[in-house]
Amino acid sequence: MRKYISEFLGTFMLVFIGTSSVVIAKGNVLTIALAFGLAITVSAYAFGGISGGHFNPAVTTAMLINRRISATDAIAYIISQVLGATFASLFVKIFVGALSLPTNQLGQTDFPKISTGIAFLVEVLATFLFLMVIINVTSKDHGDAARAGVVIGLTLSLLIIFALNLTGASLNPARSFGPAIFAGGSALKHIWLYILAPEVGAILAALCSKYLLGSED
Repeated sequence: MRKYISEFLGTFMLVFIGTSSVVIAKGNVLTIALAFGLAITVSAYAFGGISGGHFNPAVTTAMLINRRISATDAIAYIISQVLGATFASLFVKIFVGALSLPTNQLGQTDFPKISTGIAFLVEVLATFLFLMVIINVTSKDHGDAARAGVVIGLTLSLLIIFALNLTGASLNPARSFGPAIFAGGSALKHIWLYILAPEVGAILAALCSKYLLGSED
């Protein structure tokens, strides 16, 4: 149970801090990227020693494929992550309402400027690159566990800088699900893309890391 609580808390931290930087702090691209990156770094060091620090269903899928986690734990992790993101977005909505700001603007992800196909490609590519880093920096064979949290946080920040103005830079189904549930509208309509595309990117990264880079034992 400690593992599942850790996944809940880490995902809560990621979504709460990240989306708050969008709608409460009204940050620029760099501020938002650093907020998400630092949130996942802090969460990794705070809770990663208990659960492995996934905080993302796509990460859990990749770890399941590479047999670093059991199917039972994977299901429980994903449920914990989705719940963490949902509760985080609920709190963001409460605080946004307290500021008399629009409660349908919760840092949700969407792609109003590009086509569905391009948005899908962006999310697949960004998640693939993100997971390639995560899998290999945490590899028992050639990883660096001591610095993994910093490397993962920096990678997320860099990829958000790239993808933020294209798709909102999800790379994480739970991160998109939480805000979309409360914001509704187009974000909820397009939630299928933010679930499917990161999962495709994660599966590709898991297979490439295992068979091309030898990330697994």
